[in-house]
Amino acid sequence: MTTTLITNIATLVTNDPTLGKGPLGLIEDAALVLEGETVAWAGPAAQAPAADQAVDAGGRAVIPGFVDSHSHLVFAGDRTAEFNARMSGQPYKAGGIRTTVAATRAATDAELSANVAKYMWEALRQGTTTFETKSGYGLTVEDEARALRIAAEHTDEVTYLGAHIVSPDYADDPAAYVKLVTGEMLDACAPYARWVDVFCEKGAFDGDQARAILKAGQAKGLQARVHANQLTYGPGVQLAVELDAASADHCTHLTDADIDALAQGNTVATLLPGAEFSTRAEWPDARRLIDVGVTVALSTDCNPGSSFTSSMPFCIALAVRDMLMTPDEAIWSATAGGAAALRRTDVGRLSVGARADLVVLDAPSHVHLAYRPGVPLVAEVWRKGVRTV
Repeated sequence: MTTTLITNIATLVTNDPTLGKGPLGLIEDAALVLEGETVAWAGPAAQAPAADQAVDAGGRAVIPGFVDSHSHLVFAGDRTAEFNARMSGQPYKAGGIRTTVAATRAATDAELSANVAKYMWEALRQGTTTFETKSGYGLTVEDEARALRIAAEHTDEVTYLGAHIVSPDYADDPAAYVKLVTGEMLDACAPYARWVDVFCEKGAFDGDQARAILKAGQAKGLQARVHANQLTYGPGVQLAVELDAASADHCTHLTDADIDALAQGNTVATLLPGAEFSTRAEWPDARRLIDVGVTVALSTDCNPGSSFTSSMPFCIALAVRDMLMTPDEAIWSATAGGAAALRRTDVGRLSVGARADLVVLDAPSHVHLAYRPGVPLVAEVWRKGVRTV
């Protein structure tokens, strides 16, 4: 198997504290050896072993590929008018999802697949090498199953979100829709998915409904994640911890009891600053979470309604500026944190045995992602040992 030595790295973020300084395992004047699809060695350039071929990083920084653990890419249509109205003073409400549901149902399989490919390529060019995406814009058995089938053609991290909102077809009978989501729809969707999710929120599903949906998914072998506490205080976070969900996503409105539950459990708090930016909402208190030992991930929440960005660098800059994270914390949360939110150990790091997913920045340090917001600093992206960008 061919080996590749990447040398002349100004700073290398490994996310392995045994290899370098601090939680990032930061190595200066570093080198990296790839063997096929995996990392074979990481350390100081002066100690680098020989390899079949060499690549000069040109004194630039290298970081792990971003792990985007929360996105909604199987959709059609556009919600520019809603965004324009919101920026003109109208509040964000969960019901806006219905606009995308109508457009998605009307789209062909080919149109939906092309959309997923378009936004995943857009994200890849900005350094994202691991993608999660969800259903949730079909809300019928047929449309949810095809959304997941299409998503599974593009990524292994596929989430069943039939419980995004109560389908407009069941507006007068939410209990019947919950029965559908936990029954026939789940049966059709489970073969394509790894995860089950629910929007536990006023205007969507309450705690009892969410518990029933998540437990039904778990009984089918799916692992849980939860849209929790985005718009209001509610039971989502504590339900996520109770059911050992991999992540509670949004976490904007938290009580002390919510934070204690996260600190004592295994559930990652996934923060989605693009949503707060795009809805002019209150920022999650990342500092409060990190200071008590909660594992925090950053993700884009890429979707056409409330966070239409595929840029992890943009989310890192927002997290540092407006959520009071340090640059080191933000880069860790966008890589290793995202991997934890997907319960993955093979991505989000650049140490021996990890998948060879890495980003070369046109900068000497990862700090520039927050220091130079909006600047296209991603110079190269390697995925599974292949330079794809």
